[in-house]
Amino acid sequence: MIDRLTLTNFKAFQQADIPLAPLTLLTGLNSSGKSSVLQALALLRQSHESGDLVPLKGLSESGLLLNGELVNLGTGQDVLHEDFAGDFPMVTLGVSEGPYLYEWTVRYEPEQNLLPLVGTIVPSTGEGRDTPEGDAALRPGYFTSAFQYLHADRITPSEGHPRDHQVAISRGFLGTRGEHSVNFLRHHARDNVPDGALRHPRAASSRLLDQAVAWMRELCPGVNIATDVIEGMDAVRLSYGFGEGAGATRHRHRPTNVGFGLTYALPIVVACLTAAPGALVLLENPEAHLHPRGQTRMAELAAAAAAQGAQLVIETHSDHVLNGMRLAVKRGHLEPSQALIHYFRSAGDGSGAEVISPRVDKDGLLDQWPEGFFDEMDHVLDQLID
Repeated sequence: MIDRLTLTNFKAFQQADIPLAPLTLLTGLNSSGKSSVLQALALLRQSHESGDLVPLKGLSESGLLLNGELVNLGTGQDVLHEDFAGDFPMVTLGVSEGPYLYEWTVRYEPEQNLLPLVGTIVPSTGEGRDTPEGDAALRPGYFTSAFQYLHADRITPSEGHPRDHQVAISRGFLGTRGEHSVNFLRHHARDNVPDGALRHPRAASSRLLDQAVAWMRELCPGVNIATDVIEGMDAVRLSYGFGEGAGATRHRHRPTNVGFGLTYALPIVVACLTAAPGALVLLENPEAHLHPRGQTRMAELAAAAAAQGAQLVIETHSDHVLNGMRLAVKRGHLEPSQALIHYFRSAGDGSGAEVISPRVDKDGLLDQWPEGFFDEMDHVLDQLID
């Protein structure tokens, strides 16, 4: 599990050292640096999976691949911090896992989308610790564990969804828009969700489809889901029903005739329910198109995934998501040390983003409430009663 991300001269950050926990919330104003944190993690993963992050392996070039399946960041001039630190324009990304620190430094090339690796990956160990050997020294655990990255721009209600066996089944990847979630859910519908915090107590069974239905009912009471192959096409169909027993609707409903938020939220539910211990899940705005109660429940689902050993990093603009995490701590589903909050704002001195990290105690209370941190309700109420 990654416990720290370090960034130098990357986008909004001249220099940043950002602790990570099993559940980490990134909040703040628009364009304050939240997305850059997720993009940095995804960029390292993307560069590793493409084979471009391995140095000294007989490759003509190696480095950070800026455009690919997970992120499309443009060229070097799009990712270099405008007031870069140091004598020469270099970008460094680093992650630490326990005693091991991994860093990659690349040379700035303004028009290149593969920034050449000039540094080395150096696992830094504590006293008395063994240094990883061979390829292990080049490969943090999160490069080889399960990984999901769901962008804010996710699938919308549609008549059909792709049936790509290689991506959804062989790799287990839901797609950055969640476009493979329906096929993944269809294929794994009868798989059991492990016993623990993720198991919904009112689900019909422990099977994935029933668990997904139970969690979706936290967002829309009474809803149920069906997934079917569209014969003769490389596509699958998603449909919704409502009610149970004698009160159930007689006909299935197309997603285009049902609330937008259900289809938008489904990939988040599937990603959390299937996040195995050690998996890294990056989520952008899981609250999008959800009622406030549904936003709180979505945070509780994310906390349940973290409690069972996955790591989730969530970008959010919702105080309901924040409060859902706080409730999970208060109820004992997560230890305070397992939940981190980072609030991003402009530093005002040309160094880019400033990060403030309120801490959560065992009662779900925060030790500080910085100016601009989910305080708009107070500002509006003050004006209303003035």
